[in-house]
Amino acid sequence: MSEKRKLAFNKANYIIMITGVVVLALGFIIMTMDTEPYGFGFLGLTLGPIVVMLGFIIQFVAIFYKPKSNSDTE
Repeated sequence: MSEKRKLAFNKANYIIMITGVVVLALGFIIMTMDTEPYGFGFLGLTLGPIVVMLGFIIQFVAIFYKPKSNSDTE
């Protein structure tokens, strides 16, 4: 008997997760690039947090994404 060990996610989920992590890191890098004191400029207060939130939304999608495949009907 050869039983396939099933992982919690498939390849598409992991690709989406990696994309989310990259977007999160990019958001934090954008926030550190702000030249205003204490990060009170556009990058630190507006653009960076929006990009970070987008990264978390991508992670949420990666967790709940279920590809349409007929091979899992066993």
